[in-house]
Amino acid sequence: MVNVRNLPDQELFYGHKACQGCGAATAARLVLKITGERTFLAYPASCISTVSTIYLQMAFAVPSLTMAFPATGAVLSGMAAAVKAKKLENVTVLGIAGDGGTADIGLQALSGAVERGDKILYVCYDNEAYMNTGVQRSSLTPYGAWTTTTPIGENEDSFGKRKFKKNLFEIMMAHRIPYCATASVSYPVDFLNKIEKAKDTDGPSFIHVMAPCPTGWGFPSDRTIEIGRLAVETGLWYLAEYENNKVKMNLVPKTFKPVEEYLKKQKRFKHLTDEHIAIIEKHRDEEWATMGQRYGF
Repeated sequence: MVNVRNLPDQELFYGHKACQGCGAATAARLVLKITGERTFLAYPASCISTVSTIYLQMAFAVPSLTMAFPATGAVLSGMAAAVKAKKLENVTVLGIAGDGGTADIGLQALSGAVERGDKILYVCYDNEAYMNTGVQRSSLTPYGAWTTTTPIGENEDSFGKRKFKKNLFEIMMAHRIPYCATASVSYPVDFLNKIEKAKDTDGPSFIHVMAPCPTGWGFPSDRTIEIGRLAVETGLWYLAEYENNKVKMNLVPKTFKPVEEYLKKQKRFKHLTDEHIAIIEKHRDEEWATMGQRYGF
């Protein structure tokens, strides 16, 4: 178990240019607190690369590489092979990528790396859109959310995204990956422990962490942690782990808070009607009922 009092004071992600309250930057900082200096890092074109590699500055204090959008998994495989060939020890080969670079553009390379069994740790920070290029929808953008490619208009069908999020956790489980988990930057101790476990996994590991985005979601920058907690408390996000072919739910709320408490605090959902909110609530209840039957809670 991680003891937060023993975390190093050293910051390995420092001096970046992220927006105030950026959930992705918080995720990257926490990950490196666990993986430490002996980390080889790869990340694609993304928010993280945009805010960390501003000439002449590099915000990551570990060896790192920015590559093409779809290539994170493939580059991690190459790094893992180099580590093995050089017989390096106590090294973490780490990938950090957003939801678009993971669930959409980078999914093929990630799937290949996991299928080959390469010893890598892949962290997907999910801010639920392509944020660094102007808030375009991804397959992890939630139902009803406004983005520049799911706009709100006078047509009744123009109410935001019309599809629900892709279930990335179950896609990774389908690979029979040794370890995968969901997490939230609003539950840092849970997240840190999952990073610790993933780092020590013999083979590929994957963590899908929710990372609220004040700019793209439309909430004050000092509310990031509150928004992330509300996502869990309303049942619109969950904390879980998969290992040894079993799923463990880390938190099952006895009752869910009304989804309005989460949705109405964000500009991207301000337009939703009671009918839309009822659809979201119904979908949440069905998803939890299915998980309860499948995972036995």
